[in-house]
Amino acid sequence: MRATQFFISTTKEAPSEAELVSHKLMLRAGLIKRLGSGLYTWMPLGLRVLRRVEAVVREEMNRAGAIELLMPAVQPAELWEETGRWAVFGPQMLKIKDRHQRDFCFGPTHEEVITDVARREIKSYRQLPVNFYQIQMKFRDEIRPRFGVMRAREFLMKDAYSFHASKDSLAATYQTMYDAYGRVFSRLGLTFRAVAADTGAIGGSASHEFHVLADSGEDLIAYCPDSDYAANVELAEALAPAAARAAAQEAMREVDTPKQTTCEDVAALLGIPLERTVKLIAVMADEQMAVLLLRGDHMLNEVKLGKLAGMADFRLANEAEIRAAFDCPPGFLGPVGIDRAKIKLIADRTVAAMSDFVCGANKPKFHLAGVNFGRDLQEPDLVADIRNVMPGDPSPDGKGSLALCRGIEVGHVFQLGSKYSQAMNATYLDEAGKAQVMEMGCYGIGVSRIVASAIEQNHDDRGIIWPVTMAPFLLVIVAIGYGKSETVKTAADTLYADLMAAGFDVLLDDRDERPGVMFADAELIGIPHRVTLGERGLKDGVIEYQPRRAAPGQSGEAQKIALAETKDFLTGLLGH
Repeated sequence: MRATQFFISTTKEAPSEAELVSHKLMLRAGLIKRLGSGLYTWMPLGLRVLRRVEAVVREEMNRAGAIELLMPAVQPAELWEETGRWAVFGPQMLKIKDRHQRDFCFGPTHEEVITDVARREIKSYRQLPVNFYQIQMKFRDEIRPRFGVMRAREFLMKDAYSFHASKDSLAATYQTMYDAYGRVFSRLGLTFRAVAADTGAIGGSASHEFHVLADSGEDLIAYCPDSDYAANVELAEALAPAAARAAAQEAMREVDTPKQTTCEDVAALLGIPLERTVKLIAVMADEQMAVLLLRGDHMLNEVKLGKLAGMADFRLANEAEIRAAFDCPPGFLGPVGIDRAKIKLIADRTVAAMSDFVCGANKPKFHLAGVNFGRDLQEPDLVADIRNVMPGDPSPDGKGSLALCRGIEVGHVFQLGSKYSQAMNATYLDEAGKAQVMEMGCYGIGVSRIVASAIEQNHDDRGIIWPVTMAPFLLVIVAIGYGKSETVKTAADTLYADLMAAGFDVLLDDRDERPGVMFADAELIGIPHRVTLGERGLKDGVIEYQPRRAAPGQSGEAQKIALAETKDFLTGLLGH
């Protein structure tokens, strides 16, 4: 592609509302242009990157035995009403009416549509298993679209759905897709982790998320550096302490804490480690109060709590409810002396193993020290894992300690089971001629989000550094003085033609621009390899080669290459 026949629209500054590096660089490099809140036009350069990601995804889906189709973006309400999701999906669903006032939505996902396809087309166990996929724009009306295409309202997604006659068959396809996702992200040159995840609103049993590791990621991941264990913090198990609870050594006593309403402040006042304090969180579930005990340095995990019996719809107690139950303001609450007939006590595993701890006294401006279960208060009604894991916690697989990192979710696989097929009566006839409900799997990849995620992981102060498989062009030829020097023009055209004939995606920058502008654009856009041809160098029979990123063991500095050897050098370097 010649730059004069292409469309390059770079800028020096990004709009002030751009927060993430990827958003800034995508706008500056002219990959995208904003149309409205959460809506972007993919410009020619950006579309080339998007199509490269899409091609890798499609190749690996086909390799895994999935079959491509394309479902309507606009879906009738009737399908969603069958599963009950029309009323509960929430305001993210953009609902519309046609000229006959019939209800439709712009599809945020396609479980209902594909299940309708399956129940119409699949009649016998002989047609199973089958795995359908599509690559299509989705729309979710985000309450606050931000971070460019990372959290846009319209986005490109690959979604696949498998149908099975047994749970074993579903598990086998799930593993096949899990492996395919690993190949996709590896081929795209991304550093990623597959993590065990909560199934959330989509439902089902097994679930894994695939995260590109980046400091800007919204998700916190717990992983073990010494093993393959990784899980979303929402799901990662905090093991009970290995040691049994120690015997009480102190007498319980009141301590004056006139202004100390946090565990941190109380620990500082008493000169003790924060790990010796216990905090109380009051919640309401089914109109009954429950109190949660966590160590002072630990954070409540609401997902884990919500999975406990009777706690699915819990909420934090308000101040009026707290004062009515404790006759004490928040900041000084504790478990000693509460009415256990009316208030359920749930202790985290770590707290249940503590002795001689410090907690609120249920008395303004006071805390209690030397508190012990069995002596000063009854044992908890329930001991459970209700906290987030922390760095240094033992790994649940027993192979080391946990570390935390941030990730950007780019893929998710679910074993849905029969949630949708049961609701929509998607059945097949088994070998005995009896109708059976199909088992389902669901597998998504955020194609457009991958582009932004790759930039978050691959950039410097000059711009984007694309992994080779995602780059809009593999190599750029910067022809200095192309329109003024016949020598430069001839050499550039010859090299360009040779590389194109060899099958390489090459951009020939033949614009009438200053060298600094051409170099800055090439670095901002992130093209992996650059060759510079200028009249001065050509007089000496040389050109200059510079990689966008230094290869392992190399400096990455520019190097002179003999003009006569340029084609062979680049052909060997670029892989042909």
